[in-house]
Amino acid sequence: MNLAKFDNFYYRYKGNEEYALNNINLNIEDNENNIILLCGETGSGKTSLIRCMNGLIPQFYAGFYKGKVYIQGKDTTETPIADLSTEVGIVFQNPENQLISMNVEHEIAFGLENLGVPPKEISYRIKESASLTEIEHILDKAPFELSGGEQQRVAIASILVLEPKILILDEPTALLDPYMARKIINLLQEIKGEKNITVLISEHRLDLILPFTDQLILMKNGGVIEHGSCEKVINGKNFQNLRLNKPVIYSIFSKLKKENLYNKNIPTSIPEAIKSLKM
Repeated sequence: MNLAKFDNFYYRYKGNEEYALNNINLNIEDNENNIILLCGETGSGKTSLIRCMNGLIPQFYAGFYKGKVYIQGKDTTETPIADLSTEVGIVFQNPENQLISMNVEHEIAFGLENLGVPPKEISYRIKESASLTEIEHILDKAPFELSGGEQQRVAIASILVLEPKILILDEPTALLDPYMARKIINLLQEIKGEKNITVLISEHRLDLILPFTDQLILMKNGGVIEHGSCEKVINGKNFQNLRLNKPVIYSIFSKLKKENLYNKNIPTSIPEAIKSLKM
């Protein structure tokens, strides 16, 4: 079964004449345990695509749509958002906007309480999630007292306790300094391994995330133009032609290839680059 499947899906927001999503056909396989990078130019439809995956489009955002989106075989137009939240967990760009409780512990427990999970199970899941995200020391603090990086971790913890099949983050490093951004990316790597789930990240800071990416989804003008392994996609014309903040390593090796000084695949990390140059 596909974890997520878009079948000829179109969507435009109410009052807009142009489609935010155009004929999306996309399959994300279950049990792949991958980090998937969703990238594209500004306005390409990345956030709209994400909103489809937990039913916010079309159940919350008014507009016109046709086609289907399935999560674990469930039609997102017919399945309540609350039910989809146990399959798909989303952390939005500004985590402060989704933190609503008076302290961190209550924030993490909120979703579980609404699902009617027994108190003992809630307590266990809070401890497990807080340990994984390294926020045990701030459980009694109010979310507004926290730094941006801490808020991001709390938001992630509040999603992880619901045990989703896929964790989605919309530009998780956008409001963070380089040090905290790298810590969040390292945390996502740990989560992928510990929880054995698929992590889908929409991100512009490709230097940070590309070395850890298993798959790439490229978007342009509301459509998915390519989906495949990271190595294949970054060495293709679509990635080359998109107006993105390309990683430094990519730019260096692209120039070497143009000048016929290098004829292998472009590496995505410094260790890969060193290994490639030694061979």
